[in-house]
Amino acid sequence: MATTKIAERPAAGIRPSGTILEVNDLKVEFRTDSGKVAAVNGVSFALNAGEVVGIVGESGSGKSQILMTIMGLLAKNGSGSGSVKLRGQEILGMKDDELDKLRGASMSMIFQDPMTSLNPFLRVSTQLTEVLVKHRGMGQAEAMKRAIEMLDAVSIPDAAKRIRLYPHEFSGGMRQRVMISMALLCQPSILFADEPTTALDVTVQAQILDLMKDLSADLGTTVVLVTHDLGVVASLCDRVIVLYGGRIMESGPAEDLFANPKHPYTRGLLASTPRLDEQTHGELHTIPGQPPAVAKEALGCPFEPRCEFREPRCKTVRPVIQDDGSRTVACHVVSL
Repeated sequence: MATTKIAERPAAGIRPSGTILEVNDLKVEFRTDSGKVAAVNGVSFALNAGEVVGIVGESGSGKSQILMTIMGLLAKNGSGSGSVKLRGQEILGMKDDELDKLRGASMSMIFQDPMTSLNPFLRVSTQLTEVLVKHRGMGQAEAMKRAIEMLDAVSIPDAAKRIRLYPHEFSGGMRQRVMISMALLCQPSILFADEPTTALDVTVQAQILDLMKDLSADLGTTVVLVTHDLGVVASLCDRVIVLYGGRIMESGPAEDLFANPKHPYTRGLLASTPRLDEQTHGELHTIPGQPPAVAKEALGCPFEPRCEFREPRCKTVRPVIQDDGSRTVACHVVSL
């Protein structure tokens, strides 16, 4: 499917560059009746303008909580510590009224289920235009015109008429397109996408992913895609961050990481992904054991209980993160 390109480009077509977001030693905890539960344990990374970054890992690895913390959308019993800087400005712990000025304008988020993100009682037109009225100070007529243009840009057929419909009158794929258009109305620098194609069929998934890739290329928008689908990452992302037990196991350019995975967990994930060009004789590789309970923070490597290459020190000594400038890996038994 050919997607419609966005007409407006930043700075007359000049693609932005440089580091836009820096996350340093990010930790996320939740207060529960049983005590504090650690969901993210000392995660650090940086995002560059215009790149598409994939964050992968099993359920419970902390992927979504990283995004929610950056956006200031943690549950009331959650708290984050460390540092998150947007263009050099510390935003972790920023008050809600200050964060509201950044949400939508500088960074936006697309959630898994658009039906729970869109207000079922309001027409799509109302939900789209209020973003522009609030963040850009547009009048209602100008905001409506811009909203229709954005719906057209994300390939909503007959956008001028359909903008007046309610969310339930759209299909799942079309609702997700509405969410993407809403997230991009103010042309934010960063778009966070949390499993944006989970509930969609394969054809619609491909269309949504192609659309996001085009938007990054056209607008210079940095896209951060949280997913468990390595096929999606391989086709869309420039760089990959592999999470396990709330920590980064490995990161690097997608092409390099897929061609030469270093960490045993990364190798296990790739080996567990079915491939059409290989015969498995009916058997699929699996990683033995279960992901760690979030309530128990490992002293050493969180993957140690499931790792076939583990050594005694892996259980009690946290691996030092090796960094060669493009790849990182946190492992005692492999090196860059």
